[in-house]
Amino acid sequence: MVTAQEEDLQQLLEEFLEDKKNKQIEEKLKQLIEDPKNDIQKSIDEMIKTNTDLEMEIKKLETELERPSSYMIKKNVPKKKMKFTSVESPEDDSQYLNISCSFQVTTQFEYELQQGQALITFEDEQVAQNVIKTGKHLVQLENEKVKLTAKAVPLKTSLSLQVNTKISKKKIDVAEIPDVLSEEQMRDKLALSFSKSHYGGGEVEHVEYHKNSRTAVITFLENGVADNILKRKEYPLYTSTNSYQIVYVSPHVEKQIEKLQVFSGISKRTVLLMGLKNIQEDEEIIEDEIHIHFQKGSNGGGDVEVVKCALKKPQIAYFEPDLDQGCLTWGL
Repeated sequence: MVTAQEEDLQQLLEEFLEDKKNKQIEEKLKQLIEDPKNDIQKSIDEMIKTNTDLEMEIKKLETELERPSSYMIKKNVPKKKMKFTSVESPEDDSQYLNISCSFQVTTQFEYELQQGQALITFEDEQVAQNVIKTGKHLVQLENEKVKLTAKAVPLKTSLSLQVNTKISKKKIDVAEIPDVLSEEQMRDKLALSFSKSHYGGGEVEHVEYHKNSRTAVITFLENGVADNILKRKEYPLYTSTNSYQIVYVSPHVEKQIEKLQVFSGISKRTVLLMGLKNIQEDEEIIEDEIHIHFQKGSNGGGDVEVVKCALKKPQIAYFEPDLDQGCLTWGL
C-alpha cells in the first residue's frame, strides 16, 4: 500500500522534473530522501533515468522525422564492356539540362550450403536434369565409395527493379538553413542571396523551402548557374543587410524506382549433392574427385564447370541471373 509520505514524494518528484530550477522543491525532496524510514533512493534514480531516456528517444525520433526521405542500395557493379553505336544531335539545348542514368538492379539469390553438401554446375542444362532424375550416385572418394543424393537447388525469392536517377543542371539543394525567419521571409532571402552574381549566382526562377528540415531546392532561370555555385559547396545566405550565415549546397538528384518485381527462380544447370558429412579429406581433393566422376558420360554426367564443397563448415552461395546466358550463376 502506498503511504501518504510516498504520495508526497511522488508529487514532489514530478514537480521537480518539470521545474528542475525550483530550489524549494529540491530541498523538500532531499528531506524526504534522507529520512531513514524511506529506502527509495534507488527508485528515484530509476525514475529520473527513465525520464531522461524518454526525452532522448523523443528528440531522436523528431530528428528522424525531419530528415528528408532517401534510399540506399549497396551493390558491387560488375565491369561491363560498352559499345556506342551512334551519336545523336539534339535539336536544342533543353536535352542538356539534366544528367540521366537508368540501370537495372537484381538482388542475388542466397543459398546456405550446409556442412556435408556440395554444389556442381554443368555446362549442359540437360545433363544436370539427368543427374537430378537419377537421384542416387555412388562416387569413389579416396579409398571408399560414397552414396551421394542429387537434388535441385531450392532458392528463395528475389527482386528486380529499375532505378532512374536524374541530376538537374538548373536546380541545387541547400542544407543547414538557419531557422531565424518565417517561411515567406526565408524564401525571399534565399532568392535574393542566390541571385548575387559575384558569388556565382543568377536569376532565381523558383524556391522550394522546407522549414522543418531546414533545406531548400533552388531553381535557376539560366542553365550553368547551378554548376558555378556547386563549385563552392558553401554559400553565404544573407538573413539581413549586413549579416549572413553559411549554408551548404549540393546537386539536386531525383530518384525513381520502376518495374519492381518479386520473383523466384531455379538454377537449371546446378545440382545439390548431399551425403558428404563424414568425409575428413581436404575439400579441394574431394572437389576434384566429384568433378572427375560427373565429368564421365558413363556415370550419367557431362562437362562440368565448377564444384564446391562445404565439408568443414556451412557456406553461403549467391546465385544471380546471367542475362547473356539466360540462366543463374553462383559464387561463394
